[in-house]
Amino acid sequence: MSHIHHHRNALLARVRRMAGQVAALESALQSTEADCTNVLMQASAVRGAAHGLLMALLDEHLQEHVVDAEDPAERAAQAQVLVKLLRAYGR
Repeated sequence: MSHIHHHRNALLARVRRMAGQVAALESALQSTEADCTNVLMQASAVRGAAHGLLMALLDEHLQEHVVDAEDPAERAAQAQVLVKLLRAYGR
């Protein structure tokens, strides 16, 4: 996946932000004084960050391996990979 390597720094920055959000969520859950609204907001932020990362990866994958694929068989195979991923994501 060359597109991942081209955008490695941006993707890693997203993952590192997510790690910080997960750490903050973990700390809030461990705290005996955590406000439930704060915990809910942190959990929502983690979900949003993960969704944003997935959408960025899907966008690049779709462009590189489906739209720009010259071989129709490869295009069809990669489209099936995306369908499988979307089905798993929807569960």
